[in-house]
Amino acid sequence: MALYDNLFEPLKIGALEIPNRIVRSAHSVALGGEELIAYHEARARGGVGMSVLQATSVAAAEPSHIPAFSDDVLPFYESISKRLHKHGMKVLLQLYHRGASGRVETNLQTLLSVGEVPNPLFNITPMQITRTRIHELIAEFASAARRCRDGGLDGIELHASSGYLLHEFLSPALNQRTDEYGGSFENRMRLLDEIINAVRAEVGPDFALGVRIPNDDFVPGGLDPEENAKIAAALDGRVDYIGLHMSSYWRFHRFMAPTDDPLGTEMPANNKVTVGLKTPTMVTGRIMTLDHASAIVRDGQGDMVSMVRALIADPELVNKARRREEHRIKPCISTNIGCVGQYMSKGVMTCVVNRAAARELHVDDEGRTATKPKKILVVGGGPAGLEAARLAALRGHDVELHEAGARLGGQLLLAAKAPHRADIGQIVDWQISELEILGVDVQLNSLVDEAMIEASEADEIILATGTTPRTDFQIMLPADDIPGHDLPHVYTSWDVLGAGRPVTKGKRAVVFDDTGTFEAISVADVLLDSGFQVTMVSRFEKIGETLPYTPVTVGAARERLMSKDFDFIGGHHILEITKGQVDFGVLFTKRVRSVEADTVVIVGFNQPNRYLVETLEAQGRRIHLVGNVSGRSDLMSALHSSAECMDAL
Repeated sequence: MALYDNLFEPLKIGALEIPNRIVRSAHSVALGGEELIAYHEARARGGVGMSVLQATSVAAAEPSHIPAFSDDVLPFYESISKRLHKHGMKVLLQLYHRGASGRVETNLQTLLSVGEVPNPLFNITPMQITRTRIHELIAEFASAARRCRDGGLDGIELHASSGYLLHEFLSPALNQRTDEYGGSFENRMRLLDEIINAVRAEVGPDFALGVRIPNDDFVPGGLDPEENAKIAAALDGRVDYIGLHMSSYWRFHRFMAPTDDPLGTEMPANNKVTVGLKTPTMVTGRIMTLDHASAIVRDGQGDMVSMVRALIADPELVNKARRREEHRIKPCISTNIGCVGQYMSKGVMTCVVNRAAARELHVDDEGRTATKPKKILVVGGGPAGLEAARLAALRGHDVELHEAGARLGGQLLLAAKAPHRADIGQIVDWQISELEILGVDVQLNSLVDEAMIEASEADEIILATGTTPRTDFQIMLPADDIPGHDLPHVYTSWDVLGAGRPVTKGKRAVVFDDTGTFEAISVADVLLDSGFQVTMVSRFEKIGETLPYTPVTVGAARERLMSKDFDFIGGHHILEITKGQVDFGVLFTKRVRSVEADTVVIVGFNQPNRYLVETLEAQGRRIHLVGNVSGRSDLMSALHSSAECMDAL
């Protein structure tokens, strides 16, 4: 018996048979045309059984990257279906109307919704959709489904989750209508029922039709698992599969659970909804390994398992597992910073650990071979140095890596020690394993100095020497040291995370956050777990402000901190640290605010370790700075800069 045989059994959803149980639920990637095809084809080539293409508007008034509302879309459908079918993947399209979550392109545009409840992240009061427009919308869903069929796709999925229009109609909290589309359960189901009937009449019984519903939407007074079980039961036997998805814009981080949440975080809610269903189900929720997926299918908790982020990180996940090479699967670390964080904040998508994600036409970090192999010296064994060494070896270069300490991993080892952050350390474990497989010469406890550099015959030198923490500097007063920074009760984040002076037990701690990243959050977590009352003071107005789209990257951490003995003060800088308190001010005002503290932690800008730069330049050596030593301090920049460095070799 092969490993995970149950995942590679075909499954019938209606008349459609999918080759295996590993699927990808709908997610937007801000791409269209050939770039979108290349993104999905990489996962089809990697062995995925089915993909549901991104949520796509059926209405011309709110266009998406895929124009599902026009026959002009047919050539795209024909192209993507042909390319994905070539690899055995089945392909569906998710259809929706955004409702109160729509984008407003002009000042004259009004959002349509079930009623007049604003979306909490968009803050626009929508207009209640009229009966006339409802009937037009039903026809638009049916026409969009017909185009999918005519273009060669294998089916469609109706998006009735995530706070969009069909979800709004289902929700007792959001649907406050008094006509035949509101009030009772049957009335709230009416629009979805009518769309299902119209689609079936348009495309026939053999074209796959799925529906995505919530398992728990976290809208107060909304759709809890018990109510969603009623919706699922009403759909049972009427559609070809039922997909489940957690949350809404009221608790946005549960859309794509971050590292803070446990693996399989949606399964308890899923299990309450799917009990007794005869219709095949699709489940999701931070499922990262085929071992976990296999257990879900084995235990009857789901018929199809969606692994979107795991397959963003490594498109070859399925093939590697089938070849018994699970140790070579690049892990998703679930920070949400590269994927949904970038998409929501910048309108692009990437991946912290995979620079090529959504750039498949332009980037091939794993498959390139150097035209002229070189001798490469990598100085520093943090994530940036490890990635540079890995990619250089993968391309055929002769690589030597020196790390001054006794362990590889750099500052990520510290970050992974913090509560709820252990999973981010997986990327370092994977990098180290890859270096062993690739035969890279790794030397620990090896401090590179001028003599070693002078003796080196390296063609290229990559500096990944990281940074060193400091307590004397804050960005808003760059000319002055922080008064009192050298007192014995003032610490760095490294101290708190176990790589410096032990933190003396106290009662009241102040964490000053000058960077707006997860570093201060992790420090607060450790101190709270140690029994401190913690006040975080920041020059920023909110927790983790420099992280992309904080509702999805910081939301879970904020809830966790606020549930404990924790306070946050934004928009201040340090005036002075004394024995029992810290005085803060607001720049260009006379305000002084004092906070009692017997322990103070400064989370600020570290000093880059650039001690070798002048020596190397004097020797005329070719050098490249990657990771934190280049001045940036986030993991995505560290890994991506190493990949970009390879482009220059």
